[in-house]
Amino acid sequence: MQKRKCIELFAGAGGLALGLELAGFEEIGLVEIDSVACETLRRNRPKWHIINEDISLVSKRNLLNEFNLKQGELDLLSGGYPCQAFSYAGKKLGLDDVRGTLFYYYAEFIRQLKPKMFLAENVKGLTTHNKGKTINTMINVFKDLGYDVKWQILNAWDYDVAEKRQRVVIIGIRNDLKNKVIFNYPIPHEYKPVLKDVLKDVPKSIGAKYTEKKKKIFDLVPPGGCWRDLPDEVAKEYMKKCYYLDGGRTGIARKMSWNEPSLTLTCSPMMKQTDRCHPDESRPFTIREYARIQSFPDEWNFAGVNTFSK
Repeated sequence: MQKRKCIELFAGAGGLALGLELAGFEEIGLVEIDSVACETLRRNRPKWHIINEDISLVSKRNLLNEFNLKQGELDLLSGGYPCQAFSYAGKKLGLDDVRGTLFYYYAEFIRQLKPKMFLAENVKGLTTHNKGKTINTMINVFKDLGYDVKWQILNAWDYDVAEKRQRVVIIGIRNDLKNKVIFNYPIPHEYKPVLKDVLKDVPKSIGAKYTEKKKKIFDLVPPGGCWRDLPDEVAKEYMKKCYYLDGGRTGIARKMSWNEPSLTLTCSPMMKQTDRCHPDESRPFTIREYARIQSFPDEWNFAGVNTFSK
């Protein structure tokens, strides 16, 4: 059976592309501006066609020639474009009105290639940004390009990933196919994994280290706890002005528990607002622990000069 063809935009280190590969898609092109991310992709999939360029430049080319396609031939365009705010005053907000945003370049690929389907994922906050106007603008652009569009917020934890990670997933089916293609969002799994399920026998790797002062603070926090479990004077000193703000702020001085999923992992494992401490040891997760939590296979080789060990 011939594999369905997919092009990935904003490919990063390949998490979404790897998932689509496992689902039976053939990646015929991946566009990513970050050279380290592209090196990661090349190390793991040397046969993939990787374009290490600014998408604003790639989108100006003849994309059918670029990927050796006929219009309408591509099965799927995928990618998680970064969300940027639009200006709404006095605009119809068609494709031309969002020019210059990264969303525009994603939509330009759709305009040129006319894929059978597209998949776009973004942060949950997109759905409420500017009182919902931003996502409605995007959907209207997709509809103007000839697609039947639906969206839903999905949580990775519902699908065998030990991380609470909510994302809006937008699906578009080309209008001429909408009565032929049936798409349903996946049903949440009955069992949802926790850290003890995925952090067994993790390969050794380097990771960030807390300062001695910060390590002593985390020594006082029990598994599953946060700044609220610290002695009051210690909490005030660590929290600074945040101590007096409203809200739970439970991500600060947060030590994970083996019996819970990780909170959403961020680029840095040791930012004060998004602390993610190992359940037993007063340290951030290592790189391979990060990868396990996010369901990357152990053999996925990450490139780059690692600054986490400094």
